[in-house]
Amino acid sequence: MNGLRTRLAALAAVCGLLAGCGLDSNITLPLNVLPGSLPAPPDLAGVRIVVGSKDFTEQIVLGHITEFALAAAGADVVDLTNIQGSNSARQALLTGDIDVQWEYTGTAWVSYLGQTEPIPDERLQFEAVRELDRANGLEWLDFAPLNNTYAFGMRREVAERLGITTISQLAEAVTRDPALGVFCVETEFVSRDDGFPGVQQAYGFRAAPANMKIFGAGAIYQALANGACTFGEITSTDGRTLALDLTVLVDDRKFFPQYNAAPVVRTDFLAAHPGVRDVLAPLAERLDNGTMQRLSAQVDVYGADPVEVARDWLVREGFIRLP
Repeated sequence: MNGLRTRLAALAAVCGLLAGCGLDSNITLPLNVLPGSLPAPPDLAGVRIVVGSKDFTEQIVLGHITEFALAAAGADVVDLTNIQGSNSARQALLTGDIDVQWEYTGTAWVSYLGQTEPIPDERLQFEAVRELDRANGLEWLDFAPLNNTYAFGMRREVAERLGITTISQLAEAVTRDPALGVFCVETEFVSRDDGFPGVQQAYGFRAAPANMKIFGAGAIYQALANGACTFGEITSTDGRTLALDLTVLVDDRKFFPQYNAAPVVRTDFLAAHPGVRDVLAPLAERLDNGTMQRLSAQVDVYGADPVEVARDWLVREGFIRLP
């Protein structure tokens, strides 16, 4: 909650300068939109809904997508995206400071629910998280194909030349020619059980310590593109993979935990406003890794406003209309 309180305190200071704006509303967004293919359930008309998100690009875009969709359905939407830290965002939902946010199954399973053994199947992982979190008064709406998990990336031309599309093929290539096994990874990934030690064991290959190059998360993408390493630890939905023409290798043995995104609401709020499920379900169906890579790249690579990126995607997909 500290991140949320800091945000609210900062907003209160700003509002004091802006003649009487209160904590019941956040920065004004251009939410004057009309429904397209999305439904406009009567139970949402005029209902105040506070939408939250964590503080990284993908989450902020998802938050704004949700805001526009609910506004088109007739809700009175309040923006509280960009909450600092997963735990602060989670606490804001539990305490009712926000009403809906997108969360990841793997994050909830390990970080919030205290489980140590991920479930490889996406649907089974989601159902297990949904069932456990109901005891916390939270309801997970159906998950999206969007799965923001660990992955290995390669330059596309190198992947095509070597014929590598999966981590099994990576393992075969490195075993056959150890000189290929140059990896760019983060410090934490080197030692985590669900990181490099575990993936080597699961896929049966071994990289020489001298071939391990340690970078910050953002620097790995550029290091890959510059040829500093053959393989790099990335995330599967990052827009820089498109901008730098990188290939995301398939985790064909499903070693890495599943991090499918899904909207989460409090159980009592959903019971009072079931139309939220109807509005958000079509969005979850359409949001996959490729879509999020493109949306994130518009923000992180080309400097677009995430509000406009979210709105324009909804318009292109026919979900909403502009007046």
